[in-house]
Amino acid sequence: MEHCVEDEALIDAQRTRPILEHIANKWSVLILTVLCSRPSRFNQIMRRLDGITHKALADALKRLERNGLVRREVLPTTPVGVEYTITPLGRSLQPPFAALYDWALTYGPQLERAQAEYDSARDNAR
Repeated sequence: MEHCVEDEALIDAQRTRPILEHIANKWSVLILTVLCSRPSRFNQIMRRLDGITHKALADALKRLERNGLVRREVLPTTPVGVEYTITPLGRSLQPPFAALYDWALTYGPQLERAQAEYDSARDNAR
């Protein structure tokens, strides 16, 4: 029995979903974008990412390190400092992230208009 294209797409989705969940959430994308320009300490990253909590940043950095996208280095300073650097694997995400960033800049206004129209239609339906 032959598989249809939809079956193959479903199989691909099952295989890729866990990977995409690790790299495509908002904090991972933004953290990797911050680290693309230069290694940074925890508080430097936190300052650049308005709205992220200490716990969310710590969890995201651990997840990125576990996935081989970020390297954590303990610095021989007093007090002890930690610096995060993007790895070559993490840097390989730069082209698709740049494309997504460009898409957001180009189509963001259309997305916002669609949201406003949707919300307005829902409010008028009530």
